[in-house]
Amino acid sequence: MSFRVSFALILAIFVTFSCSRENDTNTLRFGFTTEPATLDPLNPSNTADGRSILFNVFEGLVKPDTTGMMQPCLAESWTVEMGGLVYNFNLREGVRFHDGSLLTSADVKYSLDTATNMGFHGLNAIEDIRIQGDRLITVVLKSPDPDFLPYLTIGIVKAGNTNRENVIVGTGPFFIESYRTQQNLVLKKFDDYWHPDLPYLDKVTIVFFENNDAQMIALRGGSIDGTNITGSMAALLDHRFFDLFHSYSASVQLLALNNAAVPLDDLRVRRALNYGIDIQNIIETAFFGAGAPSGSPIIPGLTAYYVSGLEYPYEPETAVSLLSQAGYNSHNKLSLEITVPSNYTMHVDTAQVIAGQLAKIGIDTSIKLVDWTTWLNDVYFGRQYMSTIISLDSPVVSPRSFLSRYRSGGGENFINFKNVDFDKIYDAVLAETDNPGRIRLYREAQQAITANAASVFIQDIYFLKVFRGGAFSGVYNYPLYVVDFASIYRIDKN
Repeated sequence: MSFRVSFALILAIFVTFSCSRENDTNTLRFGFTTEPATLDPLNPSNTADGRSILFNVFEGLVKPDTTGMMQPCLAESWTVEMGGLVYNFNLREGVRFHDGSLLTSADVKYSLDTATNMGFHGLNAIEDIRIQGDRLITVVLKSPDPDFLPYLTIGIVKAGNTNRENVIVGTGPFFIESYRTQQNLVLKKFDDYWHPDLPYLDKVTIVFFENNDAQMIALRGGSIDGTNITGSMAALLDHRFFDLFHSYSASVQLLALNNAAVPLDDLRVRRALNYGIDIQNIIETAFFGAGAPSGSPIIPGLTAYYVSGLEYPYEPETAVSLLSQAGYNSHNKLSLEITVPSNYTMHVDTAQVIAGQLAKIGIDTSIKLVDWTTWLNDVYFGRQYMSTIISLDSPVVSPRSFLSRYRSGGGENFINFKNVDFDKIYDAVLAETDNPGRIRLYREAQQAITANAASVFIQDIYFLKVFRGGAFSGVYNYPLYVVDFASIYRIDKN
C-alpha cells in the first residue's frame, strides 16, 4: 500500500510538472532571499525585496525612467503652478484596478491621504488635496516645491480599502494570484492593464529562499530562471550558461568622515584620505569588479543630474604631502578609527581594503565592528565616531534626498559637514522652478561637496541580475532597487 501511495504521488508530480512545462512556456521563476514585510503599498515598513515586488502590482501618478526622470504613469499629464505650490494632475482615462473597477481621483486622494498619515517621506508637505470630477486632482503644498514629483510614486489603491494586506488590488501590469509564505508568490498578467503591450510574461513565480547558498543551488540546478546576486556570487557561476545584467543598488557606499572630529575637521586631512584611497582597487578586491566608481554623493543612475569624474585620483604622494602639511609624518602618525556595522559583510570587506591602502601612506587604521543598533545610536544619531563605512540610499528617486544629508544643521547630516557655498546652492535648488536650472544647481552642489572632501565617495555597489543563458531579455536598470517584470520577455523556445 505504501508503494502504491508513493507511486501515485510520483505520478501526480510528474503530470503536474509536465503540464506546467507545456502550458506555462511564457513564464519566469525568480528567486528572492527575503519576503515582503507587507503587501500594503501604503505601509512604509516594507523590505527592499518587498518594495521590488509591489513595484509590479501598484503604480503611482508618476514613475521614474531608467535615467531617474519622472514620466507619466496613472497621471497622463500635469501642470505646476505658483512656483511649485500647486500641482494639477489629469488621470489617464480607462485605467482599471485588478478587480475591474475604474480608477478615479477619489482613489488618488484616499491613497495620498493615507500615505501621508502613514509617514511617507515628503508627503507631509501637502496642505490640501482637491478633486474635480473623476479624472482631475489638485495637490496644494504648504510651501512651493518644484521638485515634489518624485514623492508621488506612491502606489495608488482603491478608496476605502482598509484591509490592504489581504485585499491586494492595484493597477499594475501584474496582480498577485497566490502567496505562500516561505515558499512563493505568484504574479499573474493583468489582461486589462492600461498599457496594451505590457506585460510580456504571462506569469512570474517568485521563489523565496532561506539564504544565498540555497538560492545559488536552485539557480545552478535550473529550478529558478533568474535572481539577484552580488559580484562575489557571480564569481561562482559558469558564465557560459548564464546572462548577467548590471543593476544599481541605488545607494552610495562611502567612507563617511565626521567633519567635526579632530583631525578630520582639517580639509587637508580629508583630501589626503581621498587621494590615498584607490577606489578601483576596492571594487576589484571586495566586489569582484562589480561596481561603478563614483566621487559624487548621488548615485550614477540619476544620469540627468549626476556629475561623473569627481572622484579623486589615486595619488599616494599627494596624500603624503597633504598629511605633512597638516603636521603628520612617520614620527607623528595619523590614527583613523573606522566604525563598521558588522552585519554588512561588504562594508567590513571595504574597511579592510582601505586599512591596507592607508597604511601605505603612513596612517594607522583600526576597524571597530559594532552591531546595527549600536551603529544607529552612536554613529548616525549620536555622531560619536571618527569615520564609518555605510551605503546611503534614498526613499525616492531624487537627487535632493541624497544632497539634503549635507545641509548645515540638517537632521540627516550625521557627518557634520558645513559649507556656506554648498548651503547657498542647495537652498537655490529649492526655489528654482526651471528644470534645466535645477539640473545645473544639483551639479554645482555635487562639485562643492567633493571639492571640500566631505567624505570619500566610493561607488554605487552593483548588484547583478542573472538569468539562464539565452532565455530572457528586456531587463531594465532603474536608479532604485526594483525588478521590472513587465519589461522582461522570453527569447528562448522552451
